[in-house]
Amino acid sequence: MTNKFDIYQTITDRIIEQLKSGHIPWSKPWRGVRSGAFNRISKQPYSLLNQMLLKHDGEYASFKQWKELGGHIRKGEKSEIVVYWNIIDKEVTNKDGEKEVKHIPILKYYNVFHISQVEGVEPLEKPLTDLKPIDNAEKVITDYVSRESINYKETISNKAYYSPVMDAVVVPSKKQYTNINDFYATAFHELTHSTGHKTRLARISTKEIAAFGSHEYSKEELVAEIGSASLLNLLGLETSKTFKNTTAYIQSWLQVLKNDNRFIVSAASKAEKAVNYILGE
Repeated sequence: MTNKFDIYQTITDRIIEQLKSGHIPWSKPWRGVRSGAFNRISKQPYSLLNQMLLKHDGEYASFKQWKELGGHIRKGEKSEIVVYWNIIDKEVTNKDGEKEVKHIPILKYYNVFHISQVEGVEPLEKPLTDLKPIDNAEKVITDYVSRESINYKETISNKAYYSPVMDAVVVPSKKQYTNINDFYATAFHELTHSTGHKTRLARISTKEIAAFGSHEYSKEELVAEIGSASLLNLLGLETSKTFKNTTAYIQSWLQVLKNDNRFIVSAASKAEKAVNYILGE
């Protein structure tokens, strides 16, 4: 008897594999989410979760899609998985005895191959983009803070935080950073937290962010880290971000992931919603 395939465990195992090798998948140096891993046919980028799961940047497609393009997968090549949500409508009886339709999201997957595994198809030419990363980053912050009327403050300080009570983001002054890009990493982390306010995506309580070390705190922190990393890469910003104790940092996430195989899927999904909210998409 074979064990039933568990997509959540498969995803978690892939993230754990990367962490154990010393690679932090949500800090993956994408060249922008929109020019990271994408589908060859639709030209659309994969979701943040899939960007973390896939091993390469560039073009992916299913076996059938590559075949339709005139290519064939080299013998011995192994596929990777891409996950997506499929909404199932299910009729249920509510507490009042009335029939209603619930929309239930089911996580599904399919297999894909990278262009490097394919013969008979030439890679697409990569378009040149004229990025002005710092100007664009400032515009993202200004537009979001103005639109949402967030109390945003840059000040000489060694603290960075989001207060849900005050709906306020406080970050150290740009003058305090050796690498200005690290300032934006900090700012986007805290701004991602702010999307969780009850008037926005309602992830966090207006009383306080969950207690340090709790499951809720860990998930919200990962949402903010993925959100910050994806915004930086979307804007073409690279940082010199390092962790004071990478081993301890990685071990802390390994423990969380091992205890909850739906953790990374949930956090990545929430981060993607947060990024889109900040960008007004």
